[in-house]
Amino acid sequence: MRYLVTGGQMKEVDRYTIENIGIPSLVLMERAALAVAEEVVKHGKKTDRIWVLCGNGNNGADGVAAARMLYLRGYTVSALLAAGKEKGSSEYLTQVSIADRTGVTLVEFSDFIPGTCDILIDALFGVGLDREILGRYREIMETVLLCRPKFTVAVDIPSGIHSDTGQMMGIAIKADVTVTFGYEKLGTMLYPGKEYGGKVIVADIGFPGESLERLKTEYFTLDPGDEKQLPKRPAYSNKGTFGKVLVVAGSKNMSGAAYLSALAAYRTGAGLVKIFTVEENRGILQTGLPEAIITTYDAGEAEAGTEEFKKLLVKQCQWASVIVLGPGLGQEGYVRNLVEEILANAYVPIVLDADGLGAIAANPELTSYFTENIIVTPHLGEMARLTRSSVETISQHLIAAARGYADRFGITCVLKDAVTIGALKDQRTYINGSGNSAMAKAGSGDVLTGIIAGLLALGLEESDAAAFGVWLHGRAGDMVREKQGDHSLLARELAEEIHSIWQDQTR
Repeated sequence: MRYLVTGGQMKEVDRYTIENIGIPSLVLMERAALAVAEEVVKHGKKTDRIWVLCGNGNNGADGVAAARMLYLRGYTVSALLAAGKEKGSSEYLTQVSIADRTGVTLVEFSDFIPGTCDILIDALFGVGLDREILGRYREIMETVLLCRPKFTVAVDIPSGIHSDTGQMMGIAIKADVTVTFGYEKLGTMLYPGKEYGGKVIVADIGFPGESLERLKTEYFTLDPGDEKQLPKRPAYSNKGTFGKVLVVAGSKNMSGAAYLSALAAYRTGAGLVKIFTVEENRGILQTGLPEAIITTYDAGEAEAGTEEFKKLLVKQCQWASVIVLGPGLGQEGYVRNLVEEILANAYVPIVLDADGLGAIAANPELTSYFTENIIVTPHLGEMARLTRSSVETISQHLIAAARGYADRFGITCVLKDAVTIGALKDQRTYINGSGNSAMAKAGSGDVLTGIIAGLLALGLEESDAAAFGVWLHGRAGDMVREKQGDHSLLARELAEEIHSIWQDQTR
């Protein structure tokens, strides 16, 4: 597990380290600059023309220090000072003075003559940027971008990217590599900041662990190796040891979603999986997944809400230790009754997805049945309908949207996008770093619900099951893409690939 921070949290880590621990700001700055210089050395040659674009805050001071270090190693470096030499933070003025005395070429941007740039070090804005870039600074950025640097290294975060949301503040400089300090910022985990950050390298510059621990940051991600935290399968066990997953899914001519969720639950480790679906799906599901138990109902009885149907439904809920509710249910009138009866009668974790969420959006009074063991997994369109908001607004504020919905009902909300957010009921927020665009295929979300359900069946509590489920889903997608390429992935291959991740757990 790796912690992530907002810009404000990083400033507090910095302040605490300097004021309470006693590490001088210039010491931290020298280590930061060295990390940037070392990255440039890896990618550049001494014949390269290097520009360092510097603001007049501490981010710019890092840039000036990096320019000096490269110059002293024999590189051709020019530090481009956006605000001149005379005004800026005390650290900036100190670094400018040192660079001047050591012979670094310092160019005030008003005197800058554009030319050819091999390597750009972007140290214009740091994590404190909170408004749209306009006027002179926008002109400076546009001028530099028109010179088309061959390789760009961002200092801490690409200039123009908001450190909390990843949104572009009017204009931004795209980096090939971002060298960030201490902890990765949310802004380089979220789009478009993730794309603008390129490869992100987290440099240890000396922040003590307690500087972050005291903040109790709630943002985190998972990385390869974290699968070892998942429960191992004990030798002395039986199928009942590993939970019973009830998949309430599918409608007439829509059996695929039920199949994919059930398959994924089995592949993730569930001991028993039962599919509760309309009678028309029995044949194809028994053939496609003979390992699953098939129990069916009549859509007409479900529509009428007969006592016989309700008794059948309650019996299924009593059997299950985990329920998947929604994939492929369709939008027939009986779906509302089905969703309400399960929410009212189930006392186990429920993964609520797809058409189950559609029923909630169309009948918001059903949220009165929400309890803390609910995990909802909406994509942006479903989230827009659930919250009566717009896709654009949600996409610009993914964390706030997911966190707001989860906290409103005391549940876990997995908001699916290119970067999926898990607003967990324990107040932690998971930002997913696995997965790729090859996974943007029909059925991919159905596999995710099955993976989460499978982890719940293994005994993980809702927050961990949601976070690890999203991560495993993305990891499987990365593995399939490596084999199949960007275009040929099929959703069922995601479920089939989960075995590779379990193998990694034992290595």
